Amino acid sequence: MRKISLIVIHCSATRVDRDFTAKDVDTAHRYRGFSCWGYHYYIRKSGEVEPMRDEDTTGAHARGYNAISLGVCYEGGLDENGKAADTRTPRQKEALHHLVKELLQRYPEAKVVGHRDLSPDTNYNGIVDPWERIKECPCFEVSDEFPF
Repeated sequence: MRKISLIVIHCSATRVDRDFTAKDVDTAHRYRGFSCWGYHYYIRKSGEVEPMRDEDTTGAHARGYNAISLGVCYEGGLDENGKAADTRTPRQKEALHHLVKELLQRYPEAKVVGHRDLSPDTNYNGIVDPWERIKECPCFEVSDEFPF
């Protein structure tokens, strides 16, 4: 069993007005050279949680952190114009909170972070400032919802 130190929250970086299925995630990740989808869980707009990689299998979702993390992705993250936005539906938010709670019961030492929070802290102040982010994923402030 792997030691899990991080639960990394992602968005699929797809427009809110378009569907992006688990099969679409798999196709996109294979196109990028992965063996299959890189996340461990995917949350559809309906709130359905789709298991992807087994938790004991290293993910392909956060370079440099995959060996110690689980990847949770929600469908969306871009508004109708393709701009970064918190597009989560109420059902997605509920499903995300429920899933993270379950994961923290299994991995109580894990910290919950957004993918963007793993960007380099280029000014070394101990905080990844918005201007330091490599990407906006997951398009909401994870620490506000999961402060533990």
